[in-house]
Amino acid sequence: EVQLVESGGGLVPAGGSLRLSCAASGFTSDNSVIGWFRQAPGKEREGVSCIRRRDGSVYYADSVKGRFTISSDNAKNTVYLQMNNLKPEDTAVYYCAALVGQWYMPAPPRDGDYDYWGQGTQVTVSS
Repeated sequence: EVQLVESGGGLVPAGGSLRLSCAASGFTSDNSVIGWFRQAPGKEREGVSCIRRRDGSVYYADSVKGRFTISSDNAKNTVYLQMNNLKPEDTAVYYCAALVGQWYMPAPPRDGDYDYWGQGTQVTVSS
């Protein structure tokens, strides 16, 4: 059974940092793409970043480029999203999602392409 479990969300002041984790199970890391998405109240879900775990290729949305870093620890089957210099507009529920069994990484990430989703973790940035 495929499972994705996010953790690391919380409340931080503007300018602060958080590191989100996405612990995966039920599939191997070498043939998967993990995407991070976020959804703020009243807004559509947005693809923030993604990583192809076989070669480490990454993508970032313009809104987070230079502030967020995605990485993968394939031995632990865990993907991280380091978020620095957080802004109030980063406030959202953050989800990780897995695209399993293919090497092609759609960029920007599109939620319809992903097979499995975590439950989400809340990130709140106060001004």
